[in-house]
Amino acid sequence: MTDLRRSPMHDRHVALGAKLADFGGWEMPIEYAASGGGVLREHATVREIVGLFDVSHLGKVTVSGPDARGFLNRCLSNDLARIGPGRAQYTLCCTDQGGVVDDLITYLLGDDQLFLVPNAANTAEVVRRLREAAPSGVSVVDQHEDYGVLAVQGPRSADVLHRVGLPAELPYMAFVDATVQGRPVRVCRTGYTGEHGYELIPTWRDSPAVWDALAAVVEEVGGRPAGLGARDTLRTEMGYPLHGQDLSPTISPVQARAGWAVGWTKDRFWGREALLREREAGARRLLWGLESLDRGIPRPHMAVQDSAGAPVGEVTSGTFSPTRKRGIGLALLDPVVGEGDELSLDVRGRPSAVRVVKPPFVESHVR
Repeated sequence: MTDLRRSPMHDRHVALGAKLADFGGWEMPIEYAASGGGVLREHATVREIVGLFDVSHLGKVTVSGPDARGFLNRCLSNDLARIGPGRAQYTLCCTDQGGVVDDLITYLLGDDQLFLVPNAANTAEVVRRLREAAPSGVSVVDQHEDYGVLAVQGPRSADVLHRVGLPAELPYMAFVDATVQGRPVRVCRTGYTGEHGYELIPTWRDSPAVWDALAAVVEEVGGRPAGLGARDTLRTEMGYPLHGQDLSPTISPVQARAGWAVGWTKDRFWGREALLREREAGARRLLWGLESLDRGIPRPHMAVQDSAGAPVGEVTSGTFSPTRKRGIGLALLDPVVGEGDELSLDVRGRPSAVRVVKPPFVESHVR
């Protein structure tokens, strides 16, 4: 018996021979090697055709009540005044010290109702903080197992949505409510792969049927289901941060170069004063990309050294890039380090050469 929570598509993953692992307390598919997939093939399929992901472990939270938008805007980092109903926004839930409790997507339905999608492991803490701060009349409801989340990502993703009767002509970060075979689905032009794509939110009960409808069309156009292993290599190629590695309560948005998700002119949000001080003083470390110059592969927590062997930082994320056919990574480095510098990693006591670069490592096609 497992204590891990399971997505509504669990039986589908088992039938496909998925390798399953713990993701934030959820038993989720890493890859589908037993049915002809595997991380490398699934990654390539998303870049070249289309992949279907189950990311139902992600949190789902509804915030509603009088001026719920104003309340959230006083809590989360980004400025909800920048968007209107039918738009989504990437934002951060920060500590008073400027660290990041979580990065999440906010769906704005109206001034009095918003829908949040935080990371699985952080949902309970985000909900706790919001509930403690909520004014009278504003409710914060954890709906983690009321909805599933499916992602259709890749060059043929719009074609897949059209074939199942869903609207696909949406601007980036826009969403609409629609139906698949009479089942309600929220469709948003978002994703975590760097490819043109969509994230779909059906009810928990309807999720398996929506998965089946999408999976049939994905297979027809030459795509395949993809696991969270490929999702990680895809996001690393784009330089997208992963909470717990590239963002955390000890890694601020200033350090992680996520200041674009901060509403600096707002007069109030969690962590505002600490972040303004850090931005003015200059961060003590900054997130950079690393590309391997030899056969080495960056891995989290590897020490980064300069030409004299002195430590200048640490790898936060790293992998083999299926697209670039070389090791790539993200690392927090001393401010003296600059683009183009050649450094080395400590790989079990042996040096491995890397070059400092600005992500993404491959071209983005999200818009």
